[in-house]
Amino acid sequence: MITNRIIRRTVVCLLCMGILSLAVFFLLSPKKNFSENENRYLTKLPALSLETVLNGEYTDSLNDWLADHFPQRDFFVGLKTGVEIAGGRKCINQIYVGRDDYLIEPYDRPQNTERITDTLVRFYDKIDRTKVRVNLMLVPTAVTIYNDKLPAYAPLSDQLETAYALYDATEIPAIDCTERLLEAGSEGQLFYRTDHHWTTYGAYQGYLAYCDAKGLVPVPLQSLTAQTVTEDFAGTLYSKINDYSHKKDSIIVYTNPDDILTVTYVDTGEVTDSLYNFDYVKEKDKYSLFLNNIHPLIEIENTAATSQDELMLIKDSYANSMVPFLVHHYRKIYVFDTRYYRDGPSSFLSDHEAITDLLLLYNLNTLDGDTGIRGIY
Repeated sequence: MITNRIIRRTVVCLLCMGILSLAVFFLLSPKKNFSENENRYLTKLPALSLETVLNGEYTDSLNDWLADHFPQRDFFVGLKTGVEIAGGRKCINQIYVGRDDYLIEPYDRPQNTERITDTLVRFYDKIDRTKVRVNLMLVPTAVTIYNDKLPAYAPLSDQLETAYALYDATEIPAIDCTERLLEAGSEGQLFYRTDHHWTTYGAYQGYLAYCDAKGLVPVPLQSLTAQTVTEDFAGTLYSKINDYSHKKDSIIVYTNPDDILTVTYVDTGEVTDSLYNFDYVKEKDKYSLFLNNIHPLIEIENTAATSQDELMLIKDSYANSMVPFLVHHYRKIYVFDTRYYRDGPSSFLSDHEAITDLLLLYNLNTLDGDTGIRGIY
């Protein structure tokens, strides 16, 4: 009896020491600010105050901080995913594990439609439409275009309902690429299996819809030079579930041998003749090779363009892989990421009277939470 009691106490003591050692290791180990795997900034340790303790904000933030900085977090997330997939689970960390190796983000009905509509209307009303042709393109994502790849129980998406409501409410001439995407779905891969973006082939379908609406003659895909720059792309959706056995993606880029480009990144002053930064092929965030990741304003000049027209493009990252097709038609393109551009595109438009066209391009899945929408006016 005494021996059993001693053994139990010893085991409890060792467990306590192990837990204490793990806690000390966790507290003393260096913490990262950014997760390369998830391509996001990690939660910071919250500041302690009486107010945040009483209203529960401190506890919520502390839980998020602990989850973000748990030792070997990526490994344990991947281990958990493997067990769940083996057990037949089809929705992990709010990502659907679909057919044909597709990971698909669900779509939640937006909560800020009225605010988005108001911002777009005020921006549109301020533009002199006798001088500038304005269009709005809202891109449906894989949850709509590839809904046949979703698990059987997944709810139907209402992305198109949102898009058409915004088109009607804002009265901005719409460029709807939905039919183009649906028709091309059997001919090529429109969305990455592991990432929320459309592929360059998907972006080309968006470009064709743009040309249809604008009366432009599109560049045939066959006349462009295609290059597969990586076959090892594991995108944002892959990072949310960390299924290490999941099939990776290829990224194909297209160049037009006739284009003569000068690309200026205004914030850094860098000037190049390419729309791609291939250094990102070596990084986790490979999609950022399009337009060299995030920049508030990029000025692109093509002296071989088919017209002297100038385009103002206000966009999210979906547009980055469509720009290489658009440059054929415009002498200049000004590309705005209004999450970071602080001077106001409206003022820029007033100061650049040579601009003939303006395109607002956003994907529907992140539209509701995109802070760039608030920055367009």
